[in-house]
Amino acid sequence: MPAPHSTIDDLTRALEGAGYHATRQLVTAVFLAMRLQRPLLLEGEPGVGKTELAKALAQVLGRPLLRLQCYDGMEQREALYEWNHAAQLLRMRAAQASAAPDEMEREIYQARYLIRRPLLQALEAPAPGAVLLIDEVDRADEPFEAFLLEYLGEYQVSIPELGTVRAVAAPLTLLTSNRTRDLNDAVKRRCLYQWLDYPERERELAIVRSQVPEASTALTEQVTQFVSRLRSQPFANAFQRSPGIAESVEWAKALVALDTLTLDPEVIQDTAGILFKQREDVAALQPLMDQLLEVQ
Repeated sequence: MPAPHSTIDDLTRALEGAGYHATRQLVTAVFLAMRLQRPLLLEGEPGVGKTELAKALAQVLGRPLLRLQCYDGMEQREALYEWNHAAQLLRMRAAQASAAPDEMEREIYQARYLIRRPLLQALEAPAPGAVLLIDEVDRADEPFEAFLLEYLGEYQVSIPELGTVRAVAAPLTLLTSNRTRDLNDAVKRRCLYQWLDYPERERELAIVRSQVPEASTALTEQVTQFVSRLRSQPFANAFQRSPGIAESVEWAKALVALDTLTLDPEVIQDTAGILFKQREDVAALQPLMDQLLEVQ
């Protein structure tokens, strides 16, 4: 049986089977990342499906998903490894009487005393390899980006006490960024690149249908039409951030839980906190309600 990623069309169908409806351009970028064994940098607004793509790929490819969630002030040891100092100390005490100092140092700096973090786990994962998600890399600082260069360029890392660790099987590595700041050019050069935008309505309709099958056809169409209208001009200018796909799916689930059959101003206002995460955006929705519902 051919692999689910032997062609771009095969990979598209496999992702759809996992509930992820991607554009051909995005699937092509993923396909090339696998064929060329290159990291893939995904940029776009929050909620457009960057993180969900990594989850769907892990499911489709039958690979473990390893996730490194980035944040300001992240240190290398949280991404790569740290030593199990308690175990090392116990070993030192046990060998103190008999071992020479140089022998003791070799003894305590062995792989069995490593606490492996996502990057090292990805490098050591057996074939066919892992899917490594380096999520929201733009939240980390520039020194952390510099630290990533060896991994991104050569799928290897250097551990001073043990030497260079190279990938057993090249991990499929996805980096995501919400563009809270520009990434270093050195990071971008080592990656393939794809921008993820809000989906056109038909694709979002397919996504919501697959993720919320219990929603009626009429309700799903109303949800996607309303959200699509929110993102369009001139309405989008009234909000700090337009709802993403994640918000559309969660909103549809909430409406089903409320036994909603048809959208109306009251239910929209009552559930606006699912679509928007800023008080100002929720307030801006009310005066636009009639215009937004005209297309329903």
